Amino acid sequence: MSNLLSAGGPSDDSAPVPVVGGTQRDNCVVVQPTAADSVSRSKQESPNQATSLVELVDGEELFHNAAGDTFGRYTVDAHYEISAIRSRAFRTWLLRRYYLEYGRTPSSQALQDALGVIEGQAQFSGDEREVYVRNAEHQGRLYLDLCNSAWQVVEIDSNGWRIVDESPVMFRRAKTMLPLPTPAEGGSLDELKRIVNVSDDDWALVAAWLVAALRSRGPYPILAVHGEQGSAKSTLCRILRKLIDPNKAPLRSEPRDPRDFMIAATNSWVVAYDNLSYIPPWLSDAMCRLSTGGGFATRTLFENDDETVFEVQRPLLINGIEEIAARSDLLNRCLLINLPRIEDTERRTEDELESEFQRIHPRVVGALLTAVSIALKRRESIKLNLPRMADFATWAAAAEPALGLESGEFIRAYKLNLEIGDDTAIDASPVGNVLIRFMEKRRNWTGTATQLLQELEILASFSETRTKAWPKTARSISGIVRRLAPNLRKRGIGIDFNRSAEERTITLTSSPESTAASVTQMTQQIQYDPFPTFTEITR
Repeated sequence: MSNLLSAGGPSDDSAPVPVVGGTQRDNCVVVQPTAADSVSRSKQESPNQATSLVELVDGEELFHNAAGDTFGRYTVDAHYEISAIRSRAFRTWLLRRYYLEYGRTPSSQALQDALGVIEGQAQFSGDEREVYVRNAEHQGRLYLDLCNSAWQVVEIDSNGWRIVDESPVMFRRAKTMLPLPTPAEGGSLDELKRIVNVSDDDWALVAAWLVAALRSRGPYPILAVHGEQGSAKSTLCRILRKLIDPNKAPLRSEPRDPRDFMIAATNSWVVAYDNLSYIPPWLSDAMCRLSTGGGFATRTLFENDDETVFEVQRPLLINGIEEIAARSDLLNRCLLINLPRIEDTERRTEDELESEFQRIHPRVVGALLTAVSIALKRRESIKLNLPRMADFATWAAAAEPALGLESGEFIRAYKLNLEIGDDTAIDASPVGNVLIRFMEKRRNWTGTATQLLQELEILASFSETRTKAWPKTARSISGIVRRLAPNLRKRGIGIDFNRSAEERTITLTSSPESTAASVTQMTQQIQYDPFPTFTEITR
């Protein structure tokens, strides 16, 4: 019998063979693998859990946005979904896919390691793509995310609208967003008008806000709803929010700080605040930025030297019993709606309203989509001369025929709304009416801010000067006058701030004629194209 070697050297038949890690059988040594050998061979034969997780995203689209946030577009059943890579939705999808592939669950550490690698791939190997919430524009078309389980979107252009199964733009969904119903043809906004408590005078502004809220970019007007108790302010705002951007919490209380305000705006399309009694200056400024554009930067959590920047534009809804918007810059962005009183005999239960709303919801959405298509078709022919929010006014005027409004009806309502806003801003200011009385018998006045404050204090009543809001310094009176300048100009009082090497002065001028354009002039400036029928739009 030949000798078998167990350790690479010769062996004596008569001598016992030393056995290391094995057993001796008839002068033969069978070496048993050690635990270390098994682990080593396992690593060589199959990848570890983290690597397996990374390999599961092969074929899926990984990308990042301009801010460096990373996203994945991955397959679920027969459609695509989009989530941030560090989101719960993406982690859940990856874990499920791993379990289906291997029949077991990965460790927490393996998942974290894999997500880090996937993020790196999205950041450095993926394309830069913009990510949207609910509304987007791409190659001249508008897209509305239905947020349904099939991830369908509505595509809108000047020829009509249609439902698309695969979106050409990247939509993400916050966990509080709810689906819209599948839009239906044949509806009109009159169906909505019949179930909400809005006067005929204000309906044009409500319809204009709705069609503007379906634009992909601002400026967006702020719908400020006022009325006495029981006038269905909250009901109106809830219905308008559910109509175009359903949410688990459609109406919310006022935010605690700018960060909470911007986070809420980032994770929804319409921002709605219910039953406000006061708007502090910081919130008023934040609403202005949200309406016409602006950003907010804050330190990134758990980072010492990194910033998180929020920059969004959103349609905004607010309501309250009192006229809560008081600062002139906010009022210039507001559509002011006053709800009429509801007689006890005309009240309806919440269940009745909800049932009726659910019945008309698909058709009203379809009517709004048609109005957006009409606005896309006619906006180039609309020429207006408005002091502010001209883009919104042009868009609403272009959609006017599809909203069931007469020619020029929106412009007349909007012009009146601007005048009411000017009066409200002046009345809400501690010095607005005092300054108007000061200029009643003067054609012009020039002096420093200190001198102006002294002149106004002589003219003002005791109650006016003893309020907390009355200015105490030259800087405060200068700021108030500068903020009121656009509103006072509509009342025929011009304000100019002058600076020389010696001093800074304020010049006030008074003219009998207001510089604001009349309603007739504004309406005559609109050039209308013939309104196409719905058949022409969808052809």
